[in-house]
Amino acid sequence: MTPPDLTAPPAEDDLIDLVRFCLIDGVGPRTRKKLLERFGSPRAVFEAAPSELREVERVGPKLVDKIRRAPEEIPAEAEITLCREQGVEILTECHPAYPRSLREIPDPPGLLFVRGTLLPADALAIGIVGTRHASPYGLRQADRLAQSLTRAGLTIVSGLARGIDAAAHRGTLSAGGRTIAVLGSGVLNVYPPEHQKLADEIASRGAVISEMPPRSQPLAGVFPQRNRLISGLSLGVIVVEAADRSGALITARHAMEQGREVFAVPGSVENRTSRGCHRLIRDGVTLVESADDVLEQLGPLVEAVPVENGQTVRHPAELLLNETEQQILSAIPAEAMPLDDVITATGLPVPQVLSTVSVLEMRRLIRRLSGNRVMRL
Repeated sequence: MTPPDLTAPPAEDDLIDLVRFCLIDGVGPRTRKKLLERFGSPRAVFEAAPSELREVERVGPKLVDKIRRAPEEIPAEAEITLCREQGVEILTECHPAYPRSLREIPDPPGLLFVRGTLLPADALAIGIVGTRHASPYGLRQADRLAQSLTRAGLTIVSGLARGIDAAAHRGTLSAGGRTIAVLGSGVLNVYPPEHQKLADEIASRGAVISEMPPRSQPLAGVFPQRNRLISGLSLGVIVVEAADRSGALITARHAMEQGREVFAVPGSVENRTSRGCHRLIRDGVTLVESADDVLEQLGPLVEAVPVENGQTVRHPAELLLNETEQQILSAIPAEAMPLDDVITATGLPVPQVLSTVSVLEMRRLIRRLSGNRVMRL
């Protein structure tokens, strides 16, 4: 069987089947992917013989029974109706708003339930995570970094938990930016409950998302799983404070497995919530003191991302550029171009162009070639 087509939105019946399929207890992202690769569609999975289902890796008799009973027992139509009544959007992998970055991780969610809006500019995102038992220092750093990265033009992703997560969301909102909260419960059942107002603010300026049905209860086993979405949505993850067994370290591990950058904020050696960050730094992750440390470390984007000023960004480090640096970078194409042509195109003084080209090269945005030529990376 060929994999399902991800280029067209599903019809209503197909959406019902997909929602029902994704809500089967025991069918996680990897099993869902294997079943779809084998049978081609949720409907074909439901219609498959038990012997055929058991041929799929990790599908045993108990899961076969759940799959066979799903069409009668899982109220997918009611979930879809609830979402439409409550303004919750259901994003399938073929939906244009489904983040490309999540499609590329090994275990993408089959569905995303979204309050608010996901935008193309959210591809420029950084995760900020840390302990629920944050120190005043940790809360200040989360707020400061969130505000600085927001002003640079990035979306901030976190998990709406107490402590560092909430400080990162609030810092972003206070700076007038966009933030995404990834829940381990349903988007209509915010956890912790005292963050309901914060979730409403986030939904109005960004998005609150979950792969769980909208009214799902928060379950301990779900939170490590949701952490892969925080890292998956982000170009990199900053750990602000984390004890030795913090969930933030799980997010950092997911980020490494997904090929994302990992950053850590150093703290006091007397504070146990600094131990996780210090261990990450000893293991070689980037120590962070400012937003510049983050932007300079991130690599080029898979595809250009549109930003608010109408321009497109190919590399996060472009967000650090001043007006002159941006003008000169825009004049340099992806193909090799004589430096004299860059000077002519910009109309700027030769010394200014030469010094700026050196800055752009240092930031790994361009490359100098032989014959006094340059090209954009």
